[in-house]
Amino acid sequence: MLQKVWVSSPGSWALQESNSHRQGKKRCWKCRFVRTIIQHPCRRHAPKRSRKERMLRKIQICLCFCFVSGILYEISLLSNCVFSYLPMAQHYLTPEQVLNLGKSIIFLETTERLEPPPLVSCSVESAARIYQDRPIILFMRGLTNETALDMNTSYAAFSLLSSMKNVFLFPLQMETVFQETPLLQWYNQVVPEKEKNWVHVSSDASRLALIWKYGGIYMDTDVISIRPIPQQSFLAAQKSRFSSNGIFGFPARHKFIWDCMENFVLKYNGKIWGNQGPFLMTRMLKTLCNLTDFQGIEDHSCQNISFLNPQRFYPIPYPAWSRYYQVWDKSPNFNHSYALHLWNFMNRNRKVVVAGSNTLAEKLYKTYCPSTYEDLIQNAKHR
Repeated sequence: MLQKVWVSSPGSWALQESNSHRQGKKRCWKCRFVRTIIQHPCRRHAPKRSRKERMLRKIQICLCFCFVSGILYEISLLSNCVFSYLPMAQHYLTPEQVLNLGKSIIFLETTERLEPPPLVSCSVESAARIYQDRPIILFMRGLTNETALDMNTSYAAFSLLSSMKNVFLFPLQMETVFQETPLLQWYNQVVPEKEKNWVHVSSDASRLALIWKYGGIYMDTDVISIRPIPQQSFLAAQKSRFSSNGIFGFPARHKFIWDCMENFVLKYNGKIWGNQGPFLMTRMLKTLCNLTDFQGIEDHSCQNISFLNPQRFYPIPYPAWSRYYQVWDKSPNFNHSYALHLWNFMNRNRKVVVAGSNTLAEKLYKTYCPSTYEDLIQNAKHR
């Protein structure tokens, strides 16, 4: 028996056996689906074709099927948040389109600077490497819609981050971010020029609004990721009974974040550093549960919110922050940590990573953000 492929209806394929006892019967190709690919439409009583012509027709149909399957496969990849095909479209995606993909890792730059320093670049790059199937977004206050994705910029870090396939750089437009949240009224009334800690306060507000609207994980730009965070709803303990707001994650529209935004406005005091940041998170968490000291490396849980052990992000506490920029006899392994907060706010003397210094920070750069190390640190040494 010989076999031939035919299309019974658009999108459905079948096999039909030819009967050697029906040699006089005319064969017909039903080609409604592939008529645009095959140049000569089939007639109801087409003459017999040679074996070579039949083979060519089969090849054309197979190629058409592969082409359509390839398009559908690419669409499925995009819908499942796999970023192999996104770099070509980065210029055309809006913040909402990327954020709506879900599970974003969000960073904020609330100063006007356009050249991210190496630590910011390292933080974003390390997240992009650890969370390769998630969008990594850096919102920058100094960006405009015209400069958001300028690949020809003279800023080395800007170009480096823009080239990473799952990293997106967007303007931070606070009025848009605060829409449909309790923070909008506060933002319309506050006078930034009169605020002592506006860079920090505006960042505290923006991170709450973004995570409430879209969900995901927020990280400060001095946090180096070293392994994935398994929890979805979590706060990071800076120490026992005290929460940081430098790293936290929640699903979209989580009630805890909404309550934090309401408390942000109700008890706003911009003169006290951290009042809308870690102190806000701590006092709101205390309304849900009785905080106790951590014993060992266990995490705490409070009404489906994980309160993660200080070892997860703060194995080196803030009084010892300078140890990141010192040479260690034996470097720690950080086996119990998901990320490391380098306490840039405490770095008043602006200690930096220097190539060849053999400090702990340099080793972290080499391991978790090698492109930043090579492009920014090593090149700076040569310059």
